[in-house]
Amino acid sequence: MADQLADDIISKIKRHADPEIGEIGPDTELTALGIHSLELTEIIFDLEEEYGIEIEMNTVDAWSNLKTVSDMVEAVRALIEKKA
Repeated sequence: MADQLADDIISKIKRHADPEIGEIGPDTELTALGIHSLELTEIIFDLEEEYGIEIEMNTVDAWSNLKTVSDMVEAVRALIEKKA
């Protein structure tokens, strides 16, 4: 189920992902995206800036356990809701 938050995050991921990946959707495995740690950091900074959230380093460590794009969307959604 796509929504605006998911679309925005997928758009940010696409800017950093390997262009040969093809279509990126909620069920796409993060490990399949060809994103290295520096690019992940850039994505995180983009998300923090856009949504006014703070992703602490321990959160970044926790994100290493995320498996799919949908997992990342839900993690960001939780931080946005916590801020509200």
